[in-house]
Amino acid sequence: MADHAHNRRVLRYLLRTAPAVGAAAALGGIATDPGSSWYRRLRKPRWQPPPAAFGVVWPVLYGLIAYGGARALAATGENGENGERGAVARALAVNLALNAAWTPLFFRAHAPRLALADLAALNASNLDLLRRFGRADRRAAAALTPYLAWTAFATALNATIAARNPDKRRTRIPGWWRRTF
Repeated sequence: MADHAHNRRVLRYLLRTAPAVGAAAALGGIATDPGSSWYRRLRKPRWQPPPAAFGVVWPVLYGLIAYGGARALAATGENGENGERGAVARALAVNLALNAAWTPLFFRAHAPRLALADLAALNASNLDLLRRFGRADRRAAAALTPYLAWTAFATALNATIAARNPDKRRTRIPGWWRRTF
């Protein structure tokens, strides 16, 4: 009976986390432009996956983030013992905002270094999220692990691209937002 009640709570929270994760995914999808002349001109490492790989990996990762978030939120209890449920929800929201910010920074602002700074913050957020998920539910933390691994890989890829492609202009942040939408 307790398992059934927990599964119902997970489903209820999944109905909340999935739209939030979906919004981050949608923003990334809108801003991604691997066919742009700017992106094609970048000097990229040989070990970069083909563009199609990102379209396969990210939906799986987003599903795992939503599922892990739902499990962690459900495990913190209906009343959020000591405010932990709210802390998990806020940490997940910050993580999704950092996740969503990377694509416009990289592809629209043409700012690999600024995108790398975002990834550094995202990696710190990932570790915080893993810690919070792990305290709440081991399966929630396990669901998040592939996301952490992929984001670490993305950081190495972004750092390599930034190092191989010196920025010859100043990035003007207000302009990239207009080009994104």
